[in-house]
Amino acid sequence: MAAAALPAARLDNLRALAALFREAQPRETAEESVFRDILEILTCTSSAIEQTCKDSCGLADLDTCLLLISECFRCLRNACVECAKNQHVMRNLGLISTSVHLIKLLHGIQIKEELLLTALRCSLQFLGNIAAGNGDSQNSIWKCAFPDLFLTILTYSDEKIVTYCCMVLFTCLNSERVRELLDPGNLTVALHVLRVYKEQLDSEWSFLIVTEHLLKCPELVKALYAKLSNQERITLLELMMVKVSDKNSVTSEEMNVFVRHADFLADCFQEKCGAVLKLTAAADVEDEEALVTIRLLDVLCEMTSNNSQLEHLQAFPGLLETAVDTLRLTHLAGKQAVNIFTATHAMTGQEEISHPAVGFKSHLIRLIGNLCYKNKENQDKVYELDGISLILDNCSIDDNNPFVSQWAIYAIRNLTEQNEQNQALIAQMEQKGLADSSALERMGLEIQQRDDKLILRLHDKYIKTKAEAVVATDAAFLCTGACLCFGDLGVCLNFICSFGGFALEAKKCYPPCTSKTGIIA
Repeated sequence: MAAAALPAARLDNLRALAALFREAQPRETAEESVFRDILEILTCTSSAIEQTCKDSCGLADLDTCLLLISECFRCLRNACVECAKNQHVMRNLGLISTSVHLIKLLHGIQIKEELLLTALRCSLQFLGNIAAGNGDSQNSIWKCAFPDLFLTILTYSDEKIVTYCCMVLFTCLNSERVRELLDPGNLTVALHVLRVYKEQLDSEWSFLIVTEHLLKCPELVKALYAKLSNQERITLLELMMVKVSDKNSVTSEEMNVFVRHADFLADCFQEKCGAVLKLTAAADVEDEEALVTIRLLDVLCEMTSNNSQLEHLQAFPGLLETAVDTLRLTHLAGKQAVNIFTATHAMTGQEEISHPAVGFKSHLIRLIGNLCYKNKENQDKVYELDGISLILDNCSIDDNNPFVSQWAIYAIRNLTEQNEQNQALIAQMEQKGLADSSALERMGLEIQQRDDKLILRLHDKYIKTKAEAVVATDAAFLCTGACLCFGDLGVCLNFICSFGGFALEAKKCYPPCTSKTGIIA
């Protein structure tokens, strides 16, 4: 294949070669001279385009040049597939540096015609293929392309080109290179990736870059978060939610990363939690700072549903107090005027409320309940903050807070477990009329006087002679069969699923329940 051959003949030869390299055997037997010829075509074509740009005059056969470039890269792309030998030969010939130079050159051409787009797409596909499973090629691409190539191509107007660029970046990244993104000049690459995901939600490569690489570096997440707009922060938090919700086993190193994320997010929540009160005004229903606060709470709830992160967050300074105070402020705001924090129960069941703050109080109660799980210090702290009466005051069915009564049941269970002080407080509140007895009854609890003490216990009507009863409520609740055991009473409250809606299953424990489950994820 001589470089001096007519363009049409060269195109035909390149197309035939690209088709041939779709098969494994021709790839494995390809000689180095083939790739030398392709390199020569790319070098000559690149020089011609470069000279034309320098002279600021039109290139009459630009279309032919672009066609040649596309077919060259199709050959190289196909020849790399599952063939380390060809990857090695191409790298040693300098095809990676030639390709990166040519991509930058093509990017500078102002005419965004289809032939140019195709040439760019094929060139990036080649870089992705030569890097696949080949550390030496990844090193070479990183030296030639980072950060300049990624800074320019990740903002290109063509979605496919951006996608292929993300593929190359993902393939080349490792833990050391992720840390290079911390450099102020390189951080923009990470910003571009997140923006690609935000604008192209079906972009698998940008999703993988964030979840498999960027989120594994807490320092990078913190630096990135500071540079993001509120909408972009919401996107990042949603991706963190995906990662935190992954129930697959993780290493101790990954656990340490999550703990550091938890610290940062708890700090952010404590700093910005007051912003949610802006949502009491109809005009501020889309306040972005408030929406970030809501998403922060969602992630913290999910984190406290994981035992390894729970213990750390239970000891995080001020988080529990912030959750209780925010619940108090939103609850008070809902009582002072009619707004999204006002408890309502007027829906037919066919309507849906689309307000972003729907469920916010439910999630606050969920977080409080999680933070008090088997933690005497936090149980007592909620007592001191007068948070128990606040939770009891949120036991009514509320269309603005789905399942709030169920989360309240869960929180009260965790607050009273092996805590006589909190049990006695609820009993005294009911006796004095400060606690709604119907709310306690909905929880399946009743107050009994035994000697000189008031005892909080499971109501008799929940316990049948067959040691099992199902009491349905009028709320739907999807659940995991979590067991909430009142060990002192030898009674369990189980969340169970039924087509008719939420149900509580109360049963005697024989022998007493030893379930460790106390967190509903």
